[in-house]
Amino acid sequence: MRPLSIEGSWIHEPTVFPDERGSVHELLQGRTLRGALGQDLRLAQANCSISRRGTLRGIHFADVPPGQAKYVACVRGAVLDVIVDIRVGSPTFGRWEGVRLDDRTHRAVYLSEGLGHAFLALSDDTTVVYLCSEGYNPDREHGIHPLDPDLAIDWPDDVPFLMSPKDEKAPTLQAARRDGVLPAYERCVAFRRELRGS
Repeated sequence: MRPLSIEGSWIHEPTVFPDERGSVHELLQGRTLRGALGQDLRLAQANCSISRRGTLRGIHFADVPPGQAKYVACVRGAVLDVIVDIRVGSPTFGRWEGVRLDDRTHRAVYLSEGLGHAFLALSDDTTVVYLCSEGYNPDREHGIHPLDPDLAIDWPDDVPFLMSPKDEKAPTLQAARRDGVLPAYERCVAFRRELRGS
């Protein structure tokens, strides 16, 4: 596990062992993840999404506490996976980092509670698996518009976007901040500290 530029996010770059039958790799290694995070992954729900090329999902996040940490891997096709720092008071507030996840390198990302998450499917039948620390709760879920010009996420311009009506209507980062729905950086850090102590 290697930390990314946004505090609270990591990338897993496994060794892939190919042979004439196919390949095998460690999708998740608990000891390695625990060494990076200082805690175990609390698994409450596993999701699998299948997307057409151009499907843009996110930017999604949940209220903290308890938030929803995610371990995300692309098991078929390819995505541009984007982590957005939406935590008010964070030194990297408003910054994003994109990572290509695909079925060749088998990289995965972990994002802590309070970070925003989105991805763009780069091929048809792209399949993404998310391991989540909390179950889906629509009353605690929020979104930021993935095309917010202030975020200026560098999405590929050769892919036509397909978004859900909910994502199309999502507010900008600044509007969400004015509405008071964004998580506070200090609260997110304190919550992770509580989890490590439990």
